[in-house]
Amino acid sequence: MSWIRNWKKGIIGVMTISMLAACSSNNSNNGLSAGEETDYNQLTLAQIEEKAKVEGKVNSVGMPDTWANWVETWDELGTKYNLQHSDTDMSSAEELAKFAAEKKDATADIGDVGIAFGPIAKEQGLSLAYKTSYWDDIPAWAKDDNGDWIVGYTGTMSFITDKNNVKNAPTSWADLKNGNYKVSIGDALTANQAQFAILAAAYAFGGNEKNIQPGIDFFAELAKQGRLSAGDPSVANLEKGEIDVALVWDFNALGYRKQIDEARFDVTIPEEASVTSGYATIINKYAKNPHAAMLAREYILSDEGQENLAKGYARPIRENVKLSKEVQSLLLPNEMYKNAQPVSDQKAWEDTTKKIPQMWQEQVLIHVK
Repeated sequence: MSWIRNWKKGIIGVMTISMLAACSSNNSNNGLSAGEETDYNQLTLAQIEEKAKVEGKVNSVGMPDTWANWVETWDELGTKYNLQHSDTDMSSAEELAKFAAEKKDATADIGDVGIAFGPIAKEQGLSLAYKTSYWDDIPAWAKDDNGDWIVGYTGTMSFITDKNNVKNAPTSWADLKNGNYKVSIGDALTANQAQFAILAAAYAFGGNEKNIQPGIDFFAELAKQGRLSAGDPSVANLEKGEIDVALVWDFNALGYRKQIDEARFDVTIPEEASVTSGYATIINKYAKNPHAAMLAREYILSDEGQENLAKGYARPIRENVKLSKEVQSLLLPNEMYKNAQPVSDQKAWEDTTKKIPQMWQEQVLIHVK
């Protein structure tokens, strides 16, 4: 995804989310009358398929072809159900802001957001609940009780290093700290991936979900040294050689390496600590094509959909999915993940993510050269 944006735009986006939350938190219908409410969990899969085919299309946000191999899922939904698809790439915060701003004029049906944004979408009355037929296969931590959000896959924070720029690729936070190359994480004002990079650093230096300061301090020091890059850790910038080391989800790092040159890039999970998290689908409460969006979620959690994500180097959320040996070989060795951990206090992390934009601007961005 394209994470780097003008910092003022990032702040405005975060402020917009906060203001919309204040306006909508006491009104779960968001302006809809009781008569317009539908319990989609009462529909059969056959009914959803039939209605989705009539709708004929699904419009997503934050689910581009190059992210976690979404392209194959969209292609298969098109082939199997004749659904046309379009996507607009944006950050998790921007997705929620779009849902809230457009309301009944919705141009998006479904989005993919960092797990911390799922509860926010529900709190603001922006999500449509649908559990899917794979409900019992999803761990409790990875789903909302009513199905307002459901994690589809997990990622772990990793280092991707351009060996053309860096002689000794870092394998640890200590290596990163003591290096002389620039490091990129993207836009921590709005991007879920960048905020988790800060949490991973906090884990490594004694912090946690309640105490993000060690992570902020780490990147502030890099900024003071002129080592924090403003470059977007995208495949385009990596290919151009503009990024030395980037912190991105493992599925992104492996995918970027495959797209550019596998021999040129090193991908590793930092030795001391890292964070594992998930990305969740949210269906827009005001979706013009709600059944197509539900069918998309259904397919994402199917055996075929989960393997598609693994082909894009994302680890499936359904533990009982058996991946082919060919697909399993695409992923990093399991031993690299021995010190990676999921968020242990989700509520604390949700609270912390609201504080990160101001902390990042005041303590880190002021030092970026």
